[in-house]
Amino acid sequence: MNTAHRSRRLAATLSAALLAGTGLTVAAAPAAHAAASDAVAKLPISSYSALAVDNVHQRVFVADSNVGYYLNSGTIAVYTFGGERLTTLTTNQAHVSGLAVSADGNTLYAGLRERIEAIDTTTYQRTTVASVSTDTCGREIAQSGGQLYFTSPNTTSTSQCATAETHLDGIVNGVHTRTGWNDYGDLQLEAGAGDRMLMGQPLNAKAADPFLAVYDTSDGALVRGAARRFADGQGNGALNLKDLAFSADGGKVALADATAGTRLLNAGDLSDAATGYRALPEGATASAVAFSGDGKYIARGASATGAVPDLLVQPADPGDSTTPLEFVFEGSLDGDRVVPRGMEWSADGSRLFAVTTNAAGGQYWLHIIKPPAVQYDARFTGGLTHSPGQAVAGEPLAVRGRLEHDGPAPAEPLKVKATRTDASGTHDLGTATVKADGTFTVLDEPDRLGEATYTVSYLGDLTHRPATDITHTVTVGKAPTAIALTAPDEANLSDGIEITGTFTAQGKALADRAVLKVVREDRLGTGTLSSVTVAADGTFTINDIPRTHRDVTYTVTWPGDALHEGSTASAEVYVRR
Repeated sequence: MNTAHRSRRLAATLSAALLAGTGLTVAAAPAAHAAASDAVAKLPISSYSALAVDNVHQRVFVADSNVGYYLNSGTIAVYTFGGERLTTLTTNQAHVSGLAVSADGNTLYAGLRERIEAIDTTTYQRTTVASVSTDTCGREIAQSGGQLYFTSPNTTSTSQCATAETHLDGIVNGVHTRTGWNDYGDLQLEAGAGDRMLMGQPLNAKAADPFLAVYDTSDGALVRGAARRFADGQGNGALNLKDLAFSADGGKVALADATAGTRLLNAGDLSDAATGYRALPEGATASAVAFSGDGKYIARGASATGAVPDLLVQPADPGDSTTPLEFVFEGSLDGDRVVPRGMEWSADGSRLFAVTTNAAGGQYWLHIIKPPAVQYDARFTGGLTHSPGQAVAGEPLAVRGRLEHDGPAPAEPLKVKATRTDASGTHDLGTATVKADGTFTVLDEPDRLGEATYTVSYLGDLTHRPATDITHTVTVGKAPTAIALTAPDEANLSDGIEITGTFTAQGKALADRAVLKVVREDRLGTGTLSSVTVAADGTFTINDIPRTHRDVTYTVTWPGDALHEGSTASAEVYVRR
């Protein structure tokens, strides 16, 4: 079975089927959620270097770098878009690293220790494209502008790979060419629309402020355009690059930055986009990023533990607040995190291919995820109501409503988001779960008098579109208080009078104990007695020696405060001589 689960909205109880002879575990959601299903294949590799997709023949290629010893052989595992393993290619006594697929889908280019090979994507016949300088660390390969570019680290020891001087080479018009561009570390390459290519530098001991650069690769040339380093004058904010990607139209660049999260830049000048993506969940460190070929989605991979999502799939438009589809990878059937440079999309955006690894980094899985092809409408119906009818400051208030949606029932209950806006601003009330019948209850405790407007939103998910917000205004009044008195019906003039009582206040607790005013009225007139302070349990006692006989009335009053109404109570005692 597949234990990878989607947290929140699209978590599904997944059934499993083992496909005989393929080594593939496929997890299928119930029929109502088939659009969000995913397959998981255990990869026959012990290290990872590259992932490439052939959209023409619907093939996925995953490379095992296996660097560390010069006689090591490499592995390229070949899968269908459905997750079936077709074959495993072995590069004898030559580790394999970078992969790139030609634009027509006919050729897979693979970077080996001392050569670049071209592999036919249907027959798997291999030919050497060029003999190149010996690589000990692993290469990056990208095809852009009709040419092939690759990195060549200059070192003889894997212990030096992180800071090795790395050259950007190319096979330009069929000729092996050293472009002249070079720097330190495992330089990353990414091709994009419009004959452009990104090159990014990981953080390393010889690059405290790594760079990102865009190259024009048209007409067989390699001309650097925009470039950027990210650290400020104090050296803070340096790029900690794990992955990079062009948007489908080439207008944006996304970076998986292990320190800053997902950076979104304008491709033209590499400036920060006006609107960026929301931060990854707390505890998740960015490791990979990829835009879908149809321009609809972005996938953001991460390294996280426990129930923190390792993968978010969401609209590519950062201004779209649709709730992401979240995946948590845990354990021996899923891996524990998305590997750096470990995600690619099919050209039509129908599938995301993501490679995960375990905590130790010695086992790998290929996840094939299909975002829903259809989104359904959702709407609030019937307006909002509240109870109790009179809202008071400091007292619980329930705001109720109903959310309806088209399409299949969700695997997990939908959630709505609520805010309260009053004279002090807008306050986030968190989320409320929508029950099976569509009803929900938002709980709040308003703390300010006057009008409070409650706004409830449904932000949607990859299956349901957002609903139009609904609002409801409540007038919040002061909390009531009460005084209760217990007094004798009659008393003797010489014995005195004792009256006991209780004071209660709803709403927010009083800052100090209540002090009550006591007024005595008899046939001689009206006078104010000593005030009494209410005890912690709300009780109090009044003792008095009446000054005359006949009817005596005692009136006890509390004036109220900013959040509480005042209250009063009276008791009449007949006094005998």
